[in-house]
Amino acid sequence: MATTASVYIATSLDGFIARENGAIDWLMDANASIPPGEDCGYADFMSTIDVLIMGRNTYEQVAQFDPWPYDGRRVVVLSSRALVFRRGAGIQLEASTESPRSLLTRLSAQGYKRAYVDGGQVIQSFLRERLIHDMTITTIPILLGSGRRLFDTLPREMKLRLASSKSFEFGFTQATYLACADA
Repeated sequence: MATTASVYIATSLDGFIARENGAIDWLMDANASIPPGEDCGYADFMSTIDVLIMGRNTYEQVAQFDPWPYDGRRVVVLSSRALVFRRGAGIQLEASTESPRSLLTRLSAQGYKRAYVDGGQVIQSFLRERLIHDMTITTIPILLGSGRRLFDTLPREMKLRLASSKSFEFGFTQATYLACADA
């Protein structure tokens, strides 16, 4: 069975995942409105993930989090430039310059079943190669006006099927989409 690639991400209402400078302060502020004990399905999603794939910019954001949020999970950082990795118990990091398809093929051969793909540019590269199986997108009720977009141009349209949707009393909405067979 091939490794499936999944996305779990938050965007502003106008489709941005970060400010122009990469800052996610607006997302951290929004997270403060989430009641204690609510995680918008994140723990359930993570329980199905056995490897993470992210871009350099996302890694540099996550590397600042304390504690390390992916303890015990393998994390592959796609980057064409050399990286200095955070060290510590439970941190399993590696760099790769592979194409999305080559990386998934290698991970599949190593027995990995489901990859969490994170970071705007990396998600876009996986979408261009039609490798994303499902996407859970949480929309935060804020208009940023500009920033880094989740979606960019694709070589052709990509049809999706809504698998589920929900709204939260604190204003977030969440939709999970499945990629349709080549259309």
